[in-house]
Amino acid sequence: MKERVKIYDTTLRDGTQAEGVSFSKVDKVRIASCLDALGVDYIEGGWPGSNPKDVGFFQDILGVPMKHAKIVAFGSTRRASNPVEADHNVRTLLEAETPVVTIFGKSWLLHVSDVLRVQPDENLLLIEDSCRYMTEHGKELIYDAEHFFDGYKEDPDYALESVRRAASSGASTVVLCDTNGGSLPREIAAIAEAVIAQLPDDIELGIHTHNDSGLATANTIVAVDAGARHVQGTINGFGERCGNANLCSIIPVLERKMGYQTLPEGNLTHLTETSNFVCELANLRPDIRLPFVGQAAFAHKGGMHVNAVQKNPKTFEHIEPESVGNKRRILVSDMSGGSNIILKAAEHNIDLDSKSEDVGKILDELKRLESEGYEFEAADASFKLLMAKLLDKHRSFFRLEGFRVIVEKRGHDAPCLTEATIKVNVNDEVEITAAEGEGPVNALDKALRKALTRFYPDISQVSLRDYKVRILDSDKGSAAKTLVLIESSDGHTFWGTVGLSENIIEASWQALVDSVEHVLYRGEE
Repeated sequence: MKERVKIYDTTLRDGTQAEGVSFSKVDKVRIASCLDALGVDYIEGGWPGSNPKDVGFFQDILGVPMKHAKIVAFGSTRRASNPVEADHNVRTLLEAETPVVTIFGKSWLLHVSDVLRVQPDENLLLIEDSCRYMTEHGKELIYDAEHFFDGYKEDPDYALESVRRAASSGASTVVLCDTNGGSLPREIAAIAEAVIAQLPDDIELGIHTHNDSGLATANTIVAVDAGARHVQGTINGFGERCGNANLCSIIPVLERKMGYQTLPEGNLTHLTETSNFVCELANLRPDIRLPFVGQAAFAHKGGMHVNAVQKNPKTFEHIEPESVGNKRRILVSDMSGGSNIILKAAEHNIDLDSKSEDVGKILDELKRLESEGYEFEAADASFKLLMAKLLDKHRSFFRLEGFRVIVEKRGHDAPCLTEATIKVNVNDEVEITAAEGEGPVNALDKALRKALTRFYPDISQVSLRDYKVRILDSDKGSAAKTLVLIESSDGHTFWGTVGLSENIIEASWQALVDSVEHVLYRGEE
């Protein structure tokens, strides 16, 4: 039987304190359901006394059955001026009707004197009163010792006494917080061991770290090594300043590297989709370089690396990508070798013999195009079409007869108006259409799909999801080559295409055509 480490997710509270991250009440309920499906033990929903959104979340989540997780309300100890039963924050914690409550209190004398502005003994009384009151009302109580490591380094006796008071007043879990994120792993380990030696055996030790020194994951891991069995963090490491400990890194390290059980059996494979789902609701593009769950976490580019992975994935992969719900990706570029081409072709269900001349032909054309400025790492669909054309497996679904784009501004303060007219030939039938758009590329995109939808209905589901422009030889000024990367989606999957020209409209057109042809080509496979 594997030893358990409990996972406490605070994405909905600490995570929303990150710059650029905000969730609606509905978003928070959806994320809570997703986290429950992943199998975390605790979901901290917010601070019910702080804003109407969090109050609404706790009201709505009561009607959502949880299969695994416990919902947690978060708040502070009572104010020094209030008796505990009359304190507004304490009352709202009870009104949230959650089975678990987390209370944070001060462990650092700097905060006691400069923030709370009370005497040290009075702060200890605040902790005692608040913890006791929650347990008397039947709550499972978690105590977050805010700024604990900084407090311990200044006055270990006082910091230890603060958590002892919480434990003796009903807290079943005491969590040591590196709130400023400035502690080193060796400090975390030594202090966690010292605290465990001072706490009763029935008190569970937790760890809550921030990433201001880039050490939140490492600090969490060494705390578990020291005996912590309760880990707090957020999905994707969202959090104030530099973020919180990233559960998407910590969970697989604990499970795959250290042999602990953190999620129900088999649920680790849902980690990547959980990471992406939270990014989607935060309206943020996923960080492709995140360990374990990032799109680039198992991407291979160098020819020698790809050749080795083809023979044995363990040569350049520390775990199986599928174990965390991710997948291996083979990138193609001017650094590619024959193995890149063979594995990339296999991804697209194109069978290539390693001894075939076709491998060299594709590789030579790839390197020629990359030398001109093309990039195919983020344009997988364009590379697939390139291979199909070189192998004579591609057919043209339409032929461009011509297009015209008009951009007009009818006054100093008037907005620009853009219209694109396009003429295409489909099976010897000519279609002419026009569309207005938010700029020339959007207008061209709309006109092209409008022209083709009658012949290919699936095109109506395609939308342009992202558009990037890069100037390659800026020393040539406005005559420089322009690289255009387009990401498209059909609502289920997304794909990248590329175009290159001295004319930005022409480069955009190339990428748009590849995007559409990718859908049509895929439909015939």
